[in-house]
Amino acid sequence: MSLLNKKMKAYDIPQKVMEMGFYPYFRTIESEQDTVVKINGKDVLMFGSNSYLGLTNHPKLKEASIAAINKYGSGCAGSRFLNGTLDLHIELEDKLAKYVGKEGALVFSTGFQVNLGVISSIPGRHDYIIIDELDHACIIDGARLAFAKVLKYKHNDMASLEKVLSKCEPDKIKLIAVDGVFSMEGDIAKLPEIVALSKKYDANIMIDDAHGLGVVGELGRGTASHFGLTDDVDLIMGTFSKSLASIGGFIAADNDTINFLKHNARSLIFSASIAPGNAAAVIAALDLIQSEPERIQKLWDNTHHALKLLKEAGFDTGHTETPIIPIYVRDDYKTFQLTKELLEEGIFVNPVVSPAVPSSSSLIRYSLMSTHTFAQIEESVEKIAKIARKLEIFDIINEYA
Repeated sequence: MSLLNKKMKAYDIPQKVMEMGFYPYFRTIESEQDTVVKINGKDVLMFGSNSYLGLTNHPKLKEASIAAINKYGSGCAGSRFLNGTLDLHIELEDKLAKYVGKEGALVFSTGFQVNLGVISSIPGRHDYIIIDELDHACIIDGARLAFAKVLKYKHNDMASLEKVLSKCEPDKIKLIAVDGVFSMEGDIAKLPEIVALSKKYDANIMIDDAHGLGVVGELGRGTASHFGLTDDVDLIMGTFSKSLASIGGFIAADNDTINFLKHNARSLIFSASIAPGNAAAVIAALDLIQSEPERIQKLWDNTHHALKLLKEAGFDTGHTETPIIPIYVRDDYKTFQLTKELLEEGIFVNPVVSPAVPSSSSLIRYSLMSTHTFAQIEESVEKIAKIARKLEIFDIINEYA
């Protein structure tokens, strides 16, 4: 047996969890992504989706996607750099730039590839990339691919950020890359303070707004809009797989930066371009978000209602400020058990355990859509609380209180 085969065979953590009956990943959904999905032929309330505005099965997105496939076919058969740029991509980029308030935008195949390409290509060998310790994996991986020095600061800790910035050479590029809305914790980056520090230390800011677009800011324009600081943020990144109900991603910035990235971002140049149906669906989603602002308001109504019920039930929801609500369990085993028993009760949530977080910070990630009803939210919280009492999770919560 080769060394590679030995390594592969030795990796048996998933199998052990399966043997315990708690394996919570790759659960197969047999229907559209909606507030109710089909799993094993059974209706399940979905509280694990990133479709914050509930647009994944909206008729206008489906119609736009079908029309694009009829006109352009199923794919582009090449990269944006060569033969894979359609007029549809240009239309989408123009709409995205206008939406988030920047001169230009550039569409990539996925949001992950945006961060890989942008963060790895902008800073040079002697420059700096500065990241929050709880930034998303794609920011971390983009930084790993760069030749720049990578420095971390404590989560949303501005004293820690300033300490890091003060160590940087003043004549080098300093790119602060940070989530706008943190995908597990649900809190928002302290952008006003980050902007102030960036000006003090001549740094630049890139906001990853994967979970901010469609959720915060004027008409869902994101974190920079939320704080009125669009002009003070150099780059705004977003994905299409959350509020925009498709697949892909983009970066928005000034035209000079977009020009540089078109010719230097390897994950753009060497990847096939986003499919026509996906691009058309995003265009339709952008139009819907701006013409139906009540969707965002309903999302926030749902968020406030759920938070109120969860707190009244005695749950610890951390510092969340958004429709992403962490429900802390603080025990890996009980997190898996809670997830399993909730699915049996018809509630889908996502577990977050070590090594993604310390076992003492394990949680279920409960996320809301604007299309959830209050009745669905109430049913889910009631069942979560019932099982949590059975598993004595409140005893653990009280220990950490």
